[in-house]
This record gives sequence, C-alpha cells and structure tokens, in this order.
Amino acid sequence: MPYPTVSVITCTRNSEPWVAESIASVLKQRSVCVEYIFVDGGSSDGTLQRIRDLQRPYTLIENIRGGISEAMNVGIEAARGEIIAHLHSDDFYLHEDVLLTVAKAFQQYHCRWLYGRTLSCIGGRLCPEGFIAPAFSQAALLRGNFIPHPATFVTRELIWRAGGFDPRLRYAMDYDLWLRLSRMALPLALPQALTAFREHAGSVSTRERAQAMREDLKVRLAHTGIDPVARAMHLLRYAVRRQRARSTPTEVAHA
Repeated sequence: MPYPTVSVITCTRNSEPWVAESIASVLKQRSVCVEYIFVDGGSSDGTLQRIRDLQRPYTLIENIRGGISEAMNVGIEAARGEIIAHLHSDDFYLHEDVLLTVAKAFQQYHCRWLYGRTLSCIGGRLCPEGFIAPAFSQAALLRGNFIPHPATFVTRELIWRAGGFDPRLRYAMDYDLWLRLSRMALPLALPQALTAFREHAGSVSTRERAQAMREDLKVRLAHTGIDPVARAMHLLRYAVRRQRARSTPTEVAHA
C-alpha cells in the first residue's frame, strides 16, 4: 500500500540566511511522495531566486499579504497531499526519514494528526528541549502548548474541517488550532525529535516573546470558557511563566 503524499508548506519572507538548509532537509526525504509549496510574503533578498533554482517540481505563490496565518492558509488551500506539514523557512528536518516515519505512523495507527518533538538550533548547535512534554490530554494542552509546530502533521481533511489558522492571531495561531483539532480527534504523540526549531534574534518567537506569551494566554482563556477557578489558574501560570522568561531569555515562549 503506497504511503500518503505529504504537502510541505514553507512560508518565506526575506529568508535567505536560513532557507537553503530548510530546503535541503526536504529534498533529502526519501521513500515518500512530497508536494513542496512555498508561500512568499514579498521577499526582496535572494529567497525567491533560491526557490526558483530548485531542480524538482514545486509550487510558488508570491506576494501574499496579511501575516503568517494567512500565508499558511493559502498554502493549505493549494495543497493536494493527504497530509499537511508546515516547515518554516528557518527550521529543518533532522534526518532523511522524517516524512517516512510520519507517513508510516499515519498508515499504521489510522490517526488524523500527530506530532513529534523538536531540537532547538542555537548558533548552529542542536540542543534538547528545555522541558519534558506531558502525555497528551486536552487539560494538559490547555495548561500550556507543548506541541511543536514544525513537528506537527495533520490530514488535509481534518485541517479543512477545523477551519485552518485564525488570521487574527499573530503568535498563537498554532496553539489555537491544536486546541480546536483536539476537540475533533486525539493526536498521536511520537516520542522522537523530527525537526530543528531555529532560535535566532530575527525569529518572531525570540524577538517578540512578551507579545507571544500574552496572545497564548488570550487563546488559553478563550478555550477555557467562564469557569472562574480555571481562568484564575491560567492567569497565575502566566504570571509565573512571564517571570521565568525574564530570567531565561532563550526559553521558547509557549513551552
């Protein structure tokens, strides 16, 4: 039985310093059919030429405005593969069998979405995550987002049913989507690291961590409802995380 096709969507905007490594990690994937889609937000550096130099089929959608959520949704609309993956231009797959591992898991467990783990790439060095992810439950996910976006894979049917990413969100659009997806289907959690998440001064999660944490809280409260005790606990955890983030500047905001 053939493995499902994976649509890898990479959103770019002046991504020249990093996109070559991201592309190379996709090109070396083996034994799985990959549909490669780029959505560009108006790059003025060498990003577009880097994409156009590819010696394999790809789709390039240019001049998409409205933010990263809108760009990712445009990629989903263009995708034809059974599985949707978003690999940002500064992230990369860790080895040549990442997508094969994912495709096998979808086939074996008949899941509708799954996630693995990431390593952090800091100054060219791969580092383990700075926390231990809990076993999946909706309650655990509401306490904090432990699902890494570049290591998450969703069937096209499910992501369409969920409505894609909320374009009103700038930082926590993935967290909001995971919470919506979790009410429709439980994910499969793979224990192994699949992707590298690059932390650098230009990345949104590093540059605008305080804003990202506030939006995470906004999403968490929106999904909590009116329970006053649960809302108070979320506010308390936010205060603790904000203080911790001030003293540990390399911590990913939503981890």
